[in-house]
Amino acid sequence: MAAEMKLQGLFLILGDINTARGVSARYALFLALLSVGGCTSDLVYDAIPPGATVLAFGDSITHGTGAGAGEDFPRHLAERSGWVVINAGIPGDMARDARRRLPTLLTEYRPQAVLVELGGNDFLRQRRESAVKEDLRAIVQTISASGAQPILVAIPRLSVLRAKIGALADSEIYVELSEEEGVPLISDVLSQVLSEEHLRADPVHPNSEGYQALANGIISRLLEFGLMD
Repeated sequence: MAAEMKLQGLFLILGDINTARGVSARYALFLALLSVGGCTSDLVYDAIPPGATVLAFGDSITHGTGAGAGEDFPRHLAERSGWVVINAGIPGDMARDARRRLPTLLTEYRPQAVLVELGGNDFLRQRRESAVKEDLRAIVQTISASGAQPILVAIPRLSVLRAKIGALADSEIYVELSEEEGVPLISDVLSQVLSEEHLRADPVHPNSEGYQALANGIISRLLEFGLMD
């Protein structure tokens, strides 16, 4: 019965897509799926209270490259959640390099949770996905050992063709790692944003509207996991 109600709600939402202006049908479908609980997990975590410190640990996408000052997704997340979100994004950073700077950040900020957005630069440099996965595993395990909650953000695998036709897909290593390490995964959000030309500043970075969409997608997933009230 619950599944039927979700499907009915989805069809009602999809019925409005053709009349929506300024948003593509694909992106409207993406938002519709989020709103009815698409890609939800059975795992529920303790909510992170307002005022808690959360580390946004990543590369140029975390940094906010492609948009103006204050338009990065960590800033949007902080405004919506009430958390103190530290933007620790470094343009060009790779997972294998980021793992070396992580312990210092954990000691300095002592975050309650760490949002990990890494792997894109590794893919651009054609590193083996299995090697990237093990670097990310080390990052996740270091975060867990510190007492903080790791949260993975899935990154699309490199594909010029898929980017051109608006059909980027997450690398499979993220869902594998999420299942193996038992950590929450923000899946299909960045891939969808970067599949939409009007949400991109360039082929690999969102624009200001794209960062807002990315933040909205991340927030939807955090609410599903119970990590955000």
